[in-house]
Amino acid sequence: MLIQLVNIKVQEGTRDTFLKAFTLNCEGTRKEPGNLRFDLLHDPADENNFYVYEIFESEAALDEHRKTSHYQTCVSMIDPITLGGRSKTYFSPVLIQDQAPA
Repeated sequence: MLIQLVNIKVQEGTRDTFLKAFTLNCEGTRKEPGNLRFDLLHDPADENNFYVYEIFESEAALDEHRKTSHYQTCVSMIDPITLGGRSKTYFSPVLIQDQAPA
């Protein structure tokens, strides 16, 4: 299982463009066989600061996700409006909902 939290901050006045791009990405990603969770969140103190909480079955599933047209379209739309690129933090599950007992 691969869990990542991606932080994306966008320029003032570009929030609607970002949300349009990420709506496409979310809808497509949630249909991928290797995706378990894909949520877009925003910082309540800064409406232009977003977090993407992603869970994929494996690193291979994440690699396949990056090859999809919805991901590539999203990236092409958001790259020009992001501030500082995208930062990623990876996690290992400990106690998560819907995890089968070991």
